[in-house]
Amino acid sequence: MFLHELKAYRKSTITWTLTLVGLIILFLSMFPAISQEAEAFKKLMEGFPEEIRLALGLSVENIGSILGFYSYVFLYISLFGAIQAMILGVSILSKEVREKTADFLLTKPVTRTQIVTSKLLAAFTSLLITNVFYLGAATMMASLVETKEYSTKVLLLLSLTLFFLQLFFLAMGILISLAVPKIKSVLSISLGTVFAFFIIGALVSTTGDEALRYLTPFKYFDFAYIMQNSSYESSFMMVAIAFIVIAITASYLIYSKRDIHAV
Repeated sequence: MFLHELKAYRKSTITWTLTLVGLIILFLSMFPAISQEAEAFKKLMEGFPEEIRLALGLSVENIGSILGFYSYVFLYISLFGAIQAMILGVSILSKEVREKTADFLLTKPVTRTQIVTSKLLAAFTSLLITNVFYLGAATMMASLVETKEYSTKVLLLLSLTLFFLQLFFLAMGILISLAVPKIKSVLSISLGTVFAFFIIGALVSTTGDEALRYLTPFKYFDFAYIMQNSSYESSFMMVAIAFIVIAITASYLIYSKRDIHAV
């Protein structure tokens, strides 16, 4: 069942992996031009209102460094990664109902726990594959475009936030798919949820209120903090891990008791 699910999402995994790899190659290929004109670019950004700069994740001071530039473009990389994970989470259990194959699946000698576990492992593996290729591309491009020394540890920490963010939205997607009886459009729910949290994140950035950061997973990883301390903020990591564990546990419980209507 695990291999079947992995094969079913093979094209999607390849598409999203190529998309994220292509984006990071495109963005980082712009860095040499940005770094050469760093002062002019800083002056240009200073013309924007501070609220706009904060909402867009623009850091005037660090834009000329590879890590500062990477942390800026990574905001949009993470948006695409969140969409991938959300679509995967919403669809992986609900597709049996949409495609009217749930009753066929449940007649097989497998428990509902085995079904959820197999599908969850397939989704996890799909995201892991995407992140391995993305991390390789990001590391390679950073070493090619930056001639000065930089912290590879910080680059790794920044890049790994993509995987953590995807696990959060994967868990959320699975929970939503079980909470909503019939999902007609996976894409609309996924895009709506991700963009809602992304917009909330942009608004939270303009307030400077630390407590509001807990409202959106896009703000759980403060790139400025990571670059300065070479670590994650423990309180936000614990919240993220707690949500993932609770959402996955709840998904097992809901699916084990859920009525699956026959065709």
